[in-house]
Amino acid sequence: MKYLMGALLALSVHGSGTWAAEELPVPQINPQIDAEGFLRVTQEALRFRQGRRITEQEFARMSMEPGTVVLDARSAEKFRELHVAGARNLSFPDITAATLAALAPDKSARILIYCNNNFANAPAAFPSKLPSASLNLSTFVALYNYGYRNVYELGPFIDAKSTRLRLVTVN
Repeated sequence: MKYLMGALLALSVHGSGTWAAEELPVPQINPQIDAEGFLRVTQEALRFRQGRRITEQEFARMSMEPGTVVLDARSAEKFRELHVAGARNLSFPDITAATLAALAPDKSARILIYCNNNFANAPAAFPSKLPSASLNLSTFVALYNYGYRNVYELGPFIDAKSTRLRLVTVN
């Protein structure tokens, strides 16, 4: 508690509006975390994402073509509740070079993604996230960061009760 109070007292707002924390210990550098690299890759991926968002009809057509992987990066629980038929589940926290290689060993394979924010009227299976926290964004950036460039994202907001995409559950 004494340390916490000292840390809080060390934080002060200067006239410039910036925070100072001179008395706080300097955190050790962790080579496994790269915030600047994350921001750089995110900007690149979001520029690349332009033109990679597709209609429901295009998504349905492309999902039937050989070699196409439909990726659902939601939790296994939400995937079991309801997902696009034929989709493969790889929960976002489990995305690594190894798990992606098992899912799509060829980085040029077409990958289609969708998320919670694509579907209305199924809140238990597809709970909405803030638009800026949409799983499509995180998933697209992660795939781009791992070298996958043939990625397309379901663009529209679709009623889960009337979609052309076949939604299924796992019993």
